[in-house]
Amino acid sequence: MTPSEGKPRQRRDRPTATFTGREAGDPTAPRAPLVSGSRCPPATGGRIDPSWHWLARQYVWFLIPYMIYDSYAMYLCEWYRTRDQNHRHSLTTFRNFLSKNRLMIAHHAVILFVLVPVAQRLRGDLGDFFVGCIFMAELSTPFVSLGRVLIQLKQQHTLLYKVNGILTLTTFLSCRILLFPFMYWSYGRQQGLGLLQVPFSIPFYCNVANAFLIAPQVYWFSLLCKKASRLFDTPLAKKDG
Repeated sequence: MTPSEGKPRQRRDRPTATFTGREAGDPTAPRAPLVSGSRCPPATGGRIDPSWHWLARQYVWFLIPYMIYDSYAMYLCEWYRTRDQNHRHSLTTFRNFLSKNRLMIAHHAVILFVLVPVAQRLRGDLGDFFVGCIFMAELSTPFVSLGRVLIQLKQQHTLLYKVNGILTLTTFLSCRILLFPFMYWSYGRQQGLGLLQVPFSIPFYCNVANAFLIAPQVYWFSLLCKKASRLFDTPLAKKDG
């Protein structure tokens, strides 16, 4: 038996994150801030995976071409509806496009020229959690797009269209409106504050930015609700008639 065979083997475990304060089990210690780029809420078992932080920054590079493409696609739809016999693009068509889609164009412009610089540079290493929450708003987009496709295919009478409408309302409400009070609640929970105390405990510009972000979402959700009410009221009206 060699000397090395007589020694017990040392177990080599994968390195794990080191926790302090509440993360280590001390209930009296302050919580780790969600706004820090180097920390994140502990996952199952109290471990974190810092390698996921790159998503909050790199996803923006997918967002930029998507917003540009979406704006161009909206213009093509407007051009197709209003094109003349020569099928030419004109300044009048472009003006009509801007006039009819002012809110959506402003929304895209704010994302490209405000949110992108903030998410990439100006925030530094802060706010990964909140940036990730804002990106969750796009979870409703596939259902909104599917609804438009079904309308173009004249499938408004189908069960698929109605089910998709319910999913659109649910995801839009959850990921674009209720998302904001959830972020405030999460921050308050980390800082030991009540939900109503959070707006008075954060910088004023944060509340202003969130107000600008949620305002168009509330407006669009009201339009979706009106559209859904007409969809489900039509069969009842026909039945009563």
